[in-house]
Amino acid sequence: MRHQVAGKKLGRDFDHRKSLRRNLMCALIEHERIKTTDAKADAIRSEVEKLITKAKRALAHPDPNRAIHVRRIIRARLGNNQVMMHKIFDELAPRYAERPGGYTRRYKLGPRKGDGAMMVLLELLPENEEE
Repeated sequence: MRHQVAGKKLGRDFDHRKSLRRNLMCALIEHERIKTTDAKADAIRSEVEKLITKAKRALAHPDPNRAIHVRRIIRARLGNNQVMMHKIFDELAPRYAERPGGYTRRYKLGPRKGDGAMMVLLELLPENEEE
């Protein structure tokens, strides 16, 4: 039984899965839109939203040491990618400051031709809903 086992294995061992999730999260943050399989999108969607929420809370916190601590945590989760960490704090967290959650949107694109895997377009929401 799989009691209290979180996450999907995605057909990879631990190190490969960790690397895949970091790369997908960095790609989503950098390009703000990626085309991937439904299972991979499910695996990274919540993680990216948690990182943005951590950054929002750190910016709103009165203690500046809190922001430094959270910057280090986010940078470690992204594989020490400083550019992506700065993008989260400088662009994404202020963009979603008034939004209570749900920073991503997923469009189903249909099955992939080669193996029939369900493909989705995962994107970060724009600043205004009308865009």
